[in-house]
Amino acid sequence: MSFTPHGKHIIAGEYVATDQTFTNKPVHGPVSHFSVGTAELVDRACQAAEAAFWHYGYSMREERATFLHAIADEIEARAEAITFIGSLETGLPEARLQGERGRTVGQLRLFAAHILAGDYLDRRRDAALPERKPVPRPDIRLLQRPVGPIAVFGASNFPLAFSTAGGDTASALAAGCPVVVKGHEAHPGTSEIVAEAIRTAIVKCGVHPGVFSLIHGGAHEVGRELVEHPLIKAVGFTGSLAGGRALFNLCAARPEPIPFYGELGSINPMFLLPAVASRGEHLARGWVGSLTAGAGQFCTNPGVVILIDGKATQAFVDAAVSALATVGAQTMLTEGIASAYRAGRDRMADNMGVYQLFTSSCEQRNATPYLFATTGEAWLANDVLGEEVFGPLGLIVTVKDLGELLLVAHSLAGQITCTIHMDEADTEAAQNLLPIVERKAGRILINGFPTGVEVCDAMVHGGPYPASTNFGATSVGTMAIRRFVRPVSYQNLPDELMPPDLR
Repeated sequence: MSFTPHGKHIIAGEYVATDQTFTNKPVHGPVSHFSVGTAELVDRACQAAEAAFWHYGYSMREERATFLHAIADEIEARAEAITFIGSLETGLPEARLQGERGRTVGQLRLFAAHILAGDYLDRRRDAALPERKPVPRPDIRLLQRPVGPIAVFGASNFPLAFSTAGGDTASALAAGCPVVVKGHEAHPGTSEIVAEAIRTAIVKCGVHPGVFSLIHGGAHEVGRELVEHPLIKAVGFTGSLAGGRALFNLCAARPEPIPFYGELGSINPMFLLPAVASRGEHLARGWVGSLTAGAGQFCTNPGVVILIDGKATQAFVDAAVSALATVGAQTMLTEGIASAYRAGRDRMADNMGVYQLFTSSCEQRNATPYLFATTGEAWLANDVLGEEVFGPLGLIVTVKDLGELLLVAHSLAGQITCTIHMDEADTEAAQNLLPIVERKAGRILINGFPTGVEVCDAMVHGGPYPASTNFGATSVGTMAIRRFVRPVSYQNLPDELMPPDLR
Protein backbone atom coordinates (compact mmCIF):
# COMPACT_ATOMS: atom_id res chain seq x y z
CA MET A 1 0.00 0.00 0.00
CA SER A 2 1.49 3.34 -1.05
CA PHE A 3 1.12 6.62 0.80
CA THR A 4 1.41 10.17 -0.52
CA PRO A 5 1.95 12.78 2.23
CA HIS A 6 0.02 16.05 2.16
CA GLY A 7 2.97 17.81 3.80
CA LYS A 8 0.96 19.98 6.20
CA HIS A 9 1.29 20.51 9.92
CA ILE A 10 -1.49 19.24 12.17
CA ILE A 11 -2.25 21.89 14.78
CA ALA A 12 -4.98 20.91 17.24
CA GLY A 13 -6.76 18.87 14.59
CA GLU A 14 -6.42 21.41 11.76
CA TYR A 15 -4.24 21.08 8.66
CA VAL A 16 -1.96 24.07 8.25
CA ALA A 17 0.43 24.85 5.39
CA THR A 18 3.20 27.44 5.36
CA ASP A 19 4.83 29.24 2.45
CA GLN A 20 8.29 27.78 2.95
CA THR A 21 8.81 24.05 2.35
CA PHE A 22 11.50 21.41 2.59
CA THR A 23 11.73 17.95 1.04
CA ASN A 24 12.33 14.54 2.48
CA LYS A 25 15.24 12.54 1.07
CA PRO A 26 13.91 9.09 0.27
CA VAL A 27 16.21 6.18 -0.43
CA HIS A 28 13.99 5.38 -3.38
CA GLY A 29 10.74 6.68 -4.80
CA PRO A 30 9.37 10.21 -5.23
CA VAL A 31 10.39 13.22 -3.17
CA SER A 32 7.64 14.90 -1.12
CA HIS A 33 7.38 18.51 0.06
CA PHE A 34 6.59 19.51 3.64
CA SER A 35 5.75 22.83 5.23
CA VAL A 36 8.43 24.37 7.42
CA GLY A 37 7.43 25.16 11.01
CA THR A 38 7.25 28.72 12.27
CA ALA A 39 7.24 30.53 15.61
CA GLU A 40 3.58 31.43 15.03
CA LEU A 41 2.66 27.75 14.65
CA VAL A 42 4.60 26.83 17.78
CA ASP A 43 2.67 29.43 19.76
CA ARG A 44 -0.63 28.29 18.27
CA ALA A 45 0.06 24.65 19.12
CA CYS A 46 1.20 25.48 22.66
CA GLN A 47 -1.83 27.68 23.30
CA ALA A 48 -4.08 24.84 22.12
CA ALA A 49 -2.21 22.37 24.34
CA GLU A 50 -2.68 24.62 27.37
CA ALA A 51 -6.40 24.94 26.62
CA ALA A 52 -6.63 21.15 26.28
CA PHE A 53 -4.86 20.58 29.59
CA TRP A 54 -7.77 22.04 31.56
CA HIS A 55 -9.88 19.21 30.17
CA TYR A 56 -7.44 16.38 29.49
CA GLY A 57 -5.29 16.90 32.58
CA TYR A 58 -8.35 16.33 34.77
CA SER A 59 -9.84 13.45 32.77
CA MET A 60 -10.43 10.02 34.25
CA ARG A 61 -7.75 7.39 33.83
CA GLU A 62 -10.26 5.14 32.09
CA GLU A 63 -10.83 7.80 29.43
CA ARG A 64 -7.13 8.21 28.78
CA ALA A 65 -6.63 4.45 28.59
CA THR A 66 -9.39 4.21 25.99
CA PHE A 67 -7.72 7.02 24.03
CA LEU A 68 -4.31 5.26 24.09
CA HIS A 69 -5.89 2.04 22.82
CA ALA A 70 -7.65 4.02 20.07
CA ILE A 71 -4.32 5.49 18.91
CA ALA A 72 -2.84 1.99 18.83
CA ASP A 73 -5.80 0.73 16.80
CA GLU A 74 -5.47 3.56 14.28
CA ILE A 75 -1.74 2.92 13.86
CA GLU A 76 -2.43 -0.75 13.22
CA ALA A 77 -5.09 0.20 10.68
CA ARG A 78 -2.39 2.06 8.72
CA ALA A 79 0.22 -0.67 9.10
CA GLU A 80 1.04 -1.24 5.42
CA ALA A 81 1.16 2.46 4.58
CA ILE A 82 3.42 3.16 7.57
CA THR A 83 5.83 0.44 6.47
CA PHE A 84 5.80 1.79 2.91
CA ILE A 85 6.61 5.41 3.72
CA GLY A 86 8.95 4.49 6.58
CA SER A 87 11.05 2.22 4.38
CA LEU A 88 11.10 4.82 1.61
CA GLU A 89 12.34 7.60 3.87
CA THR A 90 14.74 5.75 6.18
CA GLY A 91 16.00 2.80 4.19
CA LEU A 92 15.14 0.50 7.09
CA PRO A 93 14.00 -2.98 6.03
CA GLU A 94 10.31 -3.81 6.22
CA ALA A 95 10.81 -6.38 8.99
CA ARG A 96 12.50 -3.77 11.21
CA LEU A 97 9.70 -1.26 10.66
CA GLN A 98 7.03 -3.87 11.31
CA GLY A 99 8.74 -4.79 14.57
CA GLU A 100 9.10 -1.16 15.56
CA ARG A 101 5.44 -0.52 14.80
CA GLY A 102 4.53 -3.44 17.06
CA ARG A 103 6.68 -1.98 19.80
CA THR A 104 5.04 1.43 19.38
CA VAL A 105 1.56 -0.04 19.61
CA GLY A 106 2.67 -2.19 22.54
CA GLN A 107 3.93 0.87 24.43
CA LEU A 108 0.59 2.63 24.03
CA ARG A 109 -1.31 -0.38 25.32
CA LEU A 110 1.17 -0.93 28.15
CA PHE A 111 0.67 2.63 29.39
CA ALA A 112 -3.09 2.19 29.14
CA ALA A 113 -2.86 -0.80 31.47
CA HIS A 114 -0.36 0.99 33.71
CA ILE A 115 -2.54 4.00 34.43
CA LEU A 116 -5.59 1.80 35.03
CA ALA A 117 -3.64 -0.05 37.72
CA GLY A 118 -2.94 3.33 39.34
CA ASP A 119 0.39 2.49 41.00
CA TYR A 120 2.11 5.46 39.33
CA LEU A 121 -0.12 7.82 41.35
CA ASP A 122 1.93 6.94 44.47
CA ARG A 123 -1.11 7.67 46.65
CA ARG A 124 -0.26 8.30 50.29
CA ARG A 125 -2.23 9.37 53.35
CA ASP A 126 -1.35 10.46 56.85
CA ALA A 127 -4.66 10.50 58.69
CA ALA A 128 -5.53 13.37 61.00
CA LEU A 129 -4.53 13.09 64.65
CA PRO A 130 -6.75 15.73 66.27
CA GLU A 131 -5.86 14.62 69.81
CA ARG A 132 -2.11 14.71 69.29
CA LYS A 133 -0.20 16.89 71.79
CA PRO A 134 1.12 19.49 71.72
CA VAL A 135 -0.06 20.12 68.15
CA PRO A 136 -2.80 18.19 66.30
CA ARG A 137 -1.90 16.71 62.92
CA PRO A 138 -4.12 17.55 59.91
CA ASP A 139 -5.24 15.01 57.34
CA ILE A 140 -2.59 14.98 54.57
CA ARG A 141 -2.83 13.07 51.31
CA LEU A 142 -0.46 12.91 48.33
CA LEU A 143 -1.08 12.29 44.65
CA GLN A 144 0.96 12.56 41.46
CA ARG A 145 -0.53 15.11 39.04
CA PRO A 146 0.30 15.89 35.37
CA VAL A 147 2.59 18.87 34.82
CA GLY A 148 1.09 20.39 31.65
CA PRO A 149 1.97 20.56 27.93
CA ILE A 150 5.02 18.56 26.85
CA ALA A 151 7.33 19.11 23.87
CA VAL A 152 8.54 15.93 22.15
CA PHE A 153 11.32 15.78 19.55
CA GLY A 154 11.13 12.94 17.06
CA ALA A 155 14.27 10.77 16.84
CA SER A 156 16.13 10.05 13.62
CA ASN A 157 16.97 6.42 14.41
CA PHE A 158 13.50 5.29 15.54
CA PRO A 159 10.87 6.79 13.22
CA LEU A 160 8.06 5.10 15.19
CA ALA A 161 9.04 3.96 18.70
CA PHE A 162 10.85 7.21 19.65
CA SER A 163 9.00 9.68 17.49
CA THR A 164 5.45 10.96 16.89
CA ALA A 165 3.59 8.34 18.95
CA GLY A 166 6.64 6.87 20.66
CA GLY A 167 7.44 6.39 24.31
CA ASP A 168 7.67 10.09 25.18
CA THR A 169 4.27 10.84 23.64
CA ALA A 170 2.66 7.69 25.04
CA SER A 171 3.85 8.33 28.60
CA ALA A 172 2.92 12.02 28.47
CA LEU A 173 -0.58 11.33 27.18
CA ALA A 174 -0.98 8.58 29.78
CA ALA A 175 -0.05 11.05 32.52
CA GLY A 176 -2.65 13.55 31.31
CA CYS A 177 -0.29 15.92 29.47
CA PRO A 178 -1.02 17.31 25.98
CA VAL A 179 1.86 16.92 23.52
CA VAL A 180 3.40 19.12 20.84
CA VAL A 181 5.67 17.06 18.58
CA LYS A 182 8.46 18.49 16.46
CA GLY A 183 8.76 15.95 13.67
CA HIS A 184 12.21 14.88 12.53
CA GLU A 185 13.26 16.05 9.08
CA ALA A 186 14.60 12.58 8.23
CA HIS A 187 11.14 11.00 8.09
CA PRO A 188 8.40 13.67 7.87
CA GLY A 189 6.04 11.45 5.87
CA THR A 190 6.23 8.76 8.54
CA SER A 191 5.56 11.38 11.21
CA GLU A 192 2.59 12.63 9.25
CA ILE A 193 0.82 9.30 8.86
CA VAL A 194 1.24 8.48 12.55
CA ALA A 195 -0.06 11.95 13.42
CA GLU A 196 -3.10 11.19 11.26
CA ALA A 197 -3.71 8.11 13.40
CA ILE A 198 -3.62 10.20 16.58
CA ARG A 199 -5.90 12.83 15.04
CA THR A 200 -8.46 10.16 14.09
CA ALA A 201 -8.34 8.70 17.62
CA ILE A 202 -8.94 12.18 19.07
CA VAL A 203 -12.09 12.57 16.98
CA LYS A 204 -13.37 9.07 17.78
CA CYS A 205 -12.82 9.48 21.53
CA GLY A 206 -14.09 13.06 21.74
CA VAL A 207 -10.81 14.31 23.20
CA HIS A 208 -9.98 18.02 23.11
CA PRO A 209 -8.11 18.51 19.78
CA GLY A 210 -5.38 20.59 21.42
CA VAL A 211 -4.10 17.47 23.14
CA PHE A 212 -1.82 16.79 20.14
CA SER A 213 -0.08 18.80 17.44
CA LEU A 214 2.60 17.93 14.90
CA ILE A 215 4.90 20.66 13.64
CA HIS A 216 7.23 19.64 10.84
CA GLY A 217 10.85 20.65 11.19
CA GLY A 218 13.03 22.07 8.48
CA ALA A 219 14.43 24.88 10.63
CA HIS A 220 16.39 24.83 13.90
CA GLU A 221 14.42 27.85 15.09
CA VAL A 222 11.35 25.64 15.52
CA GLY A 223 13.06 23.58 18.21
CA ARG A 224 14.29 26.68 19.99
CA GLU A 225 10.87 28.31 19.94
CA LEU A 226 9.29 25.15 21.27
CA VAL A 227 11.54 24.59 24.29
CA GLU A 228 11.47 28.30 25.16
CA HIS A 229 7.68 28.62 24.95
CA PRO A 230 6.41 29.53 28.44
CA LEU A 231 3.49 27.07 28.26
CA ILE A 232 5.75 24.04 27.73
CA LYS A 233 6.49 22.36 31.07
CA ALA A 234 8.95 19.58 30.07
CA VAL A 235 10.78 18.26 27.01
CA GLY A 236 11.44 14.73 25.75
CA PHE A 237 14.35 14.33 23.33
CA THR A 238 16.38 11.53 21.73
CA GLY A 239 19.29 12.60 19.55
CA SER A 240 22.85 13.84 19.36
CA LEU A 241 24.92 15.07 22.29
CA ALA A 242 25.51 18.45 20.63
CA GLY A 243 21.86 19.04 19.74
CA GLY A 244 20.55 17.78 23.04
CA ARG A 245 22.99 19.81 25.11
CA ALA A 246 22.03 22.97 23.21
CA LEU A 247 18.34 22.40 23.95
CA PHE A 248 19.12 21.48 27.58
CA ASN A 249 20.91 24.81 27.99
CA LEU A 250 17.91 26.65 26.55
CA CYS A 251 15.57 24.91 29.00
CA ALA A 252 17.82 25.81 31.92
CA ALA A 253 18.12 29.44 30.82
CA ARG A 254 14.37 30.09 30.62
CA PRO A 255 12.82 32.52 33.13
CA GLU A 256 11.01 29.41 34.35
CA PRO A 257 13.52 26.54 33.90
CA ILE A 258 11.96 23.24 32.93
CA PRO A 259 13.25 19.65 32.92
CA PHE A 260 14.85 18.44 29.71
CA TYR A 261 14.74 14.65 29.44
CA GLY A 262 17.36 14.03 26.78
CA GLU A 263 18.91 10.74 25.75
CA LEU A 264 22.14 11.83 24.10
CA GLY A 265 24.72 9.10 23.52
CA SER A 266 26.55 6.04 24.80
CA ILE A 267 29.32 3.65 23.78
CA ASN A 268 27.79 0.81 25.86
CA PRO A 269 31.05 -0.93 26.86
CA MET A 270 31.32 -4.69 27.26
CA PHE A 271 33.80 -6.20 29.74
CA LEU A 272 35.08 -9.71 29.06
CA LEU A 273 36.40 -11.30 32.27
CA PRO A 274 39.14 -13.97 32.09
CA ALA A 275 37.12 -17.16 32.50
CA VAL A 276 35.05 -16.50 29.36
CA ALA A 277 38.16 -16.95 27.20
CA SER A 278 37.06 -20.45 26.26
CA ARG A 279 34.01 -19.05 24.47
CA GLY A 280 35.69 -15.95 23.09
CA GLU A 281 35.00 -16.86 19.47
CA HIS A 282 31.29 -17.29 20.18
CA LEU A 283 31.18 -13.96 22.03
CA ALA A 284 32.99 -12.23 19.16
CA ARG A 285 30.36 -13.35 16.67
CA GLY A 286 27.56 -12.26 19.01
CA TRP A 287 29.21 -8.90 19.53
CA VAL A 288 29.55 -8.29 15.80
CA GLY A 289 25.88 -9.12 15.31
CA SER A 290 24.90 -6.57 17.95
CA LEU A 291 27.45 -3.99 16.75
CA THR A 292 26.29 -4.02 13.13
CA ALA A 293 22.53 -4.54 13.57
CA GLY A 294 20.61 -1.73 11.89
CA ALA A 295 23.88 -0.28 10.57
CA GLY A 296 24.90 0.31 14.18
CA GLN A 297 22.25 3.02 14.56
CA PHE A 298 21.01 2.00 18.00
CA CYS A 299 21.59 4.03 21.14
CA THR A 300 22.55 0.74 22.83
CA ASN A 301 25.12 -0.21 20.18
CA PRO A 302 28.05 -1.90 22.04
CA GLY A 303 30.90 0.05 20.48
CA VAL A 304 33.73 -0.90 22.87
CA VAL A 305 35.00 -4.22 24.23
CA ILE A 306 37.47 -4.32 27.14
CA LEU A 307 39.33 -7.58 27.72
CA ILE A 308 42.47 -8.73 29.52
CA ASP A 309 45.37 -9.65 27.27
CA GLY A 310 46.02 -13.37 27.16
CA LYS A 311 46.16 -16.49 25.02
CA ALA A 312 42.52 -16.17 23.91
CA THR A 313 42.71 -12.51 22.93
CA GLN A 314 43.81 -13.21 19.37
CA ALA A 315 41.08 -15.81 18.95
CA PHE A 316 38.47 -13.19 19.89
CA VAL A 317 39.99 -10.67 17.47
CA ASP A 318 40.22 -13.18 14.62
CA ALA A 319 36.61 -14.28 15.12
CA ALA A 320 35.42 -10.67 15.17
CA VAL A 321 37.31 -9.82 11.97
CA SER A 322 35.96 -12.94 10.28
CA ALA A 323 32.38 -12.07 11.26
CA LEU A 324 32.75 -8.45 10.13
CA ALA A 325 33.96 -9.61 6.71
CA THR A 326 30.51 -11.06 6.04
CA VAL A 327 28.67 -7.78 6.78
CA GLY A 328 27.83 -5.80 3.68
CA ALA A 329 27.06 -2.13 3.19
CA GLN A 330 23.88 -0.87 4.87
CA THR A 331 21.88 2.26 4.20
CA MET A 332 22.09 4.82 7.00
CA LEU A 333 19.10 6.86 8.10
CA THR A 334 20.30 10.18 6.71
CA GLU A 335 23.17 11.58 4.70
CA GLY A 336 24.14 13.62 7.77
CA ILE A 337 24.41 10.51 9.96
CA ALA A 338 26.50 8.79 7.27
CA SER A 339 28.83 11.79 7.06
CA ALA A 340 29.19 11.92 10.85
CA TYR A 341 30.00 8.18 10.85
CA ARG A 342 32.83 8.67 8.38
CA ALA A 343 34.13 11.58 10.45
CA GLY A 344 34.10 9.37 13.56
CA ARG A 345 35.98 6.67 11.68
CA ASP A 346 38.64 9.17 10.62
CA ARG A 347 38.88 10.56 14.16
CA MET A 348 39.51 7.06 15.48
CA ALA A 349 42.06 6.22 12.79
CA ASP A 350 44.06 9.40 13.42
CA ASN A 351 44.68 8.66 17.09
CA MET A 352 48.10 7.62 18.35
CA GLY A 353 48.04 4.18 19.90
CA VAL A 354 45.08 3.01 17.80
CA TYR A 355 45.46 0.61 14.90
CA GLN A 356 43.03 -0.87 12.41
CA LEU A 357 41.99 -4.50 12.62
CA PHE A 358 39.35 -4.40 9.90
CA THR A 359 38.79 -1.70 7.33
CA SER A 360 36.32 -1.18 4.52
CA SER A 361 35.06 1.57 2.25
CA CYS A 362 31.82 3.50 2.57
CA GLU A 363 30.46 6.54 0.78
CA GLN A 364 27.31 8.65 0.40
CA ARG A 365 24.54 7.17 2.58
CA ASN A 366 26.04 3.70 3.01
CA ALA A 367 27.86 2.36 6.07
CA THR A 368 30.32 -0.50 6.24
CA PRO A 369 31.94 -1.83 9.43
CA TYR A 370 35.32 -0.90 10.90
CA LEU A 371 37.26 -2.42 13.77
CA PHE A 372 40.05 -0.72 15.72
CA ALA A 373 42.20 -1.76 18.68
CA THR A 374 44.11 0.00 21.41
CA THR A 375 45.61 -0.63 24.83
CA GLY A 376 44.31 0.24 28.25
CA GLU A 377 47.20 2.65 28.68
CA ALA A 378 46.33 4.51 25.45
CA TRP A 379 42.65 4.59 26.40
CA LEU A 380 43.37 6.16 29.77
CA ALA A 381 45.54 8.82 28.12
CA ASN A 382 43.01 9.84 25.45
CA ASP A 383 39.43 10.90 26.26
CA VAL A 384 38.55 11.03 22.55
CA LEU A 385 38.52 7.23 22.41
CA GLY A 386 35.48 7.25 24.71
CA GLU A 387 33.37 9.37 22.35
CA GLU A 388 30.48 7.69 20.55
CA VAL A 389 30.78 6.85 16.85
CA PHE A 390 27.20 6.31 15.71
CA GLY A 391 27.40 3.36 13.34
CA PRO A 392 28.93 -0.13 12.95
CA LEU A 393 32.39 0.74 14.28
CA GLY A 394 33.99 -1.23 17.08
CA LEU A 395 37.00 -0.67 19.34
CA ILE A 396 38.79 -3.43 21.27
CA VAL A 397 40.68 -2.23 24.36
CA THR A 398 43.25 -4.75 25.59
CA VAL A 399 44.30 -4.26 29.20
CA LYS A 400 47.22 -5.81 31.10
CA ASP A 401 45.31 -7.15 34.09
CA LEU A 402 42.17 -6.81 36.18
CA GLY A 403 43.54 -3.71 37.88
CA GLU A 404 43.85 -1.87 34.57
CA LEU A 405 40.41 -3.10 33.52
CA LEU A 406 38.98 -1.49 36.65
CA LEU A 407 40.82 1.74 35.86
CA VAL A 408 39.23 1.76 32.39
CA ALA A 409 35.83 1.23 34.00
CA HIS A 410 36.45 4.15 36.37
CA SER A 411 37.36 6.38 33.42
CA LEU A 412 34.05 5.88 31.62
CA ALA A 413 31.55 8.67 31.22
CA GLY A 414 27.85 7.95 31.84
CA GLN A 415 26.39 5.11 29.78
CA ILE A 416 22.99 3.72 28.88
CA THR A 417 24.33 0.18 29.36
CA CYS A 418 27.37 -1.69 30.62
CA THR A 419 27.77 -5.42 29.99
CA ILE A 420 29.83 -8.00 31.87
CA HIS A 421 30.62 -11.36 30.27
CA MET A 422 31.67 -13.85 32.93
CA ASP A 423 31.66 -17.42 34.14
CA GLU A 424 31.42 -18.70 37.71
CA ALA A 425 35.18 -18.45 38.14
CA ASP A 426 34.92 -14.68 37.45
CA THR A 427 32.59 -13.99 40.38
CA GLU A 428 35.18 -12.22 42.54
CA ALA A 429 36.34 -10.07 39.63
CA ALA A 430 32.73 -9.22 38.78
CA GLN A 431 32.09 -8.24 42.40
CA ASN A 432 34.89 -5.70 42.09
CA LEU A 433 33.66 -4.41 38.74
CA LEU A 434 29.93 -4.21 39.47
CA PRO A 435 29.97 -1.23 41.90
CA ILE A 436 31.92 0.79 39.32
CA VAL A 437 29.63 0.13 36.35
CA GLU A 438 26.62 0.57 38.63
CA ARG A 439 27.64 4.23 38.98
CA LYS A 440 28.18 4.55 35.23
CA ALA A 441 25.08 3.04 33.62
CA GLY A 442 21.31 2.81 33.80
CA ARG A 443 21.19 -0.85 32.74
CA ILE A 444 23.72 -3.58 33.56
CA LEU A 445 23.75 -6.85 31.62
CA ILE A 446 25.42 -10.15 32.41
CA ASN A 447 26.29 -12.42 29.48
CA GLY A 448 24.09 -10.66 26.96
CA PHE A 449 24.13 -7.96 24.31
CA PRO A 450 22.53 -4.56 24.93
CA THR A 451 20.73 -4.02 21.62
CA GLY A 452 17.06 -4.81 22.06
CA VAL A 453 15.39 -2.90 24.88
CA GLU A 454 12.48 -4.62 26.60
CA VAL A 455 9.50 -2.32 27.20
CA CYS A 456 8.42 -3.30 30.70
CA ASP A 457 8.03 -2.11 34.29
CA ALA A 458 11.63 -2.78 35.35
CA MET A 459 13.43 -1.23 32.37
CA VAL A 460 15.72 1.79 32.71
CA HIS A 461 16.80 3.38 29.44
CA GLY A 462 19.04 6.24 30.41
CA GLY A 463 21.96 6.87 32.72
CA PRO A 464 24.38 9.48 34.03
CA TYR A 465 25.39 12.30 31.68
CA PRO A 466 26.10 12.20 28.75
CA ALA A 467 23.93 9.10 28.33
CA SER A 468 21.03 11.28 29.42
CA THR A 469 20.47 14.65 31.03
CA ASN A 470 18.53 13.28 33.99
CA PHE A 471 19.99 10.19 35.65
CA GLY A 472 16.79 9.57 37.62
CA ALA A 473 14.61 9.10 34.54
CA THR A 474 13.99 6.50 31.84
CA SER A 475 12.59 6.96 28.34
CA VAL A 476 11.53 3.29 28.05
CA GLY A 477 9.25 1.34 30.37
CA THR A 478 6.39 2.37 32.59
CA MET A 479 8.62 4.47 34.87
CA ALA A 480 8.83 6.94 31.95
CA ILE A 481 5.51 8.40 33.11
CA ARG A 482 7.23 9.81 36.22
CA ARG A 483 8.89 12.46 34.04
CA PHE A 484 5.57 14.14 33.38
CA VAL A 485 3.90 14.10 36.81
CA ARG A 486 4.70 15.87 40.07
CA PRO A 487 3.58 15.22 43.66
CA VAL A 488 0.91 17.40 45.24
CA SER A 489 -0.07 17.23 48.92
CA TYR A 490 -3.68 17.95 49.91
CA GLN A 491 -4.25 19.05 53.50
CA ASN A 492 -7.68 18.92 55.16
CA LEU A 493 -9.57 18.90 51.85
CA PRO A 494 -13.28 18.16 52.15
CA ASP A 495 -14.50 15.19 50.12
CA GLU A 496 -16.23 17.51 47.67
CA LEU A 497 -12.86 19.00 46.64
CA MET A 498 -10.79 15.82 46.83
CA PRO A 499 -9.40 14.57 43.45
CA PRO A 500 -11.31 11.43 42.44
CA ASP A 501 -8.14 9.31 42.62
CA LEU A 502 -7.79 10.18 46.33
CA ARG A 503 -11.34 9.63 47.47
